[in-house]
Amino acid sequence: MTFSIVGRDPVTGDLGVAVASKFLAVGALVPFARAGVGAVATQSYVNPQYGPDGLRELAAGLAPAEVAAKFQATDPDIRQRQFGMVGADGRSVTFTGEGCHAWAGGLARENVALQGNILTGPEVLEAMLAAWTAAAEEPLPRRLLAALRAGDGAGGDRRGRQSAALLCVGPGRGYGGLSDDWVNLRADDHPDPCAELARLLDLHDLLFGRPHRTRELTGEELEWLRALLIQEDYATSLPAGPWDPDTEAAAWALFGTENLEERWVPGGRFDPVALAYLRERFGR
Repeated sequence: MTFSIVGRDPVTGDLGVAVASKFLAVGALVPFARAGVGAVATQSYVNPQYGPDGLRELAAGLAPAEVAAKFQATDPDIRQRQFGMVGADGRSVTFTGEGCHAWAGGLARENVALQGNILTGPEVLEAMLAAWTAAAEEPLPRRLLAALRAGDGAGGDRRGRQSAALLCVGPGRGYGGLSDDWVNLRADDHPDPCAELARLLDLHDLLFGRPHRTRELTGEELEWLRALLIQEDYATSLPAGPWDPDTEAAAWALFGTENLEERWVPGGRFDPVALAYLRERFGR
């Protein structure tokens, strides 16, 4: 009772799944992904084993179509299952069992698989594919979310809305560059879950995005920052003049407290996004 998109960024190799449903906490059951291996969405009387089993078979060298054939051969309830899968090489497959509730179906293209059941009609998947194609220059999380919101706007799950999720992986994309788990966001029970997912992704980009460009602070900005650090008890006093180690230590503590550490740049240069956030958060 769900619609989903499984996708791969052909430039970076990043992989992910976006999903929405009139179902509680759909993100707990449907999306699975592993960097360098593939991504899977399993839905419609969901068989949650399709996620780990599918990724294991892809990692062993099977193509998505071969994994799909295994599922069909071994699951006695396959006629009511639905799934989509994309491998690390961009090959894809989607499957809709004949027992899925109408409207149900799927579309598969290179780097993407779309599927849904209990939809208002095929226009949901068609809108998702069009949005996926139009957002080709966007980072994978944004591209997947654009497709999901297009499907929601085209009618989505004909029973209504309840939950949505976005899962993306990529080599070194995770926190501190220490894992491959990049984006893992869920709106588990919400009147407009796709919109809530968009809000969460904006917040994720703020807190976990990495600086694309940096600059030195102006004299006025550095004076403001030092006053803030003293005001918020990160330092008792700080010298005037150029950037110094005491200001750096206090500013690093501020960034950590505000969960901005992924946007930290040592040596006195600042990420403009982090600076704008601090200005809004603390005034001036």
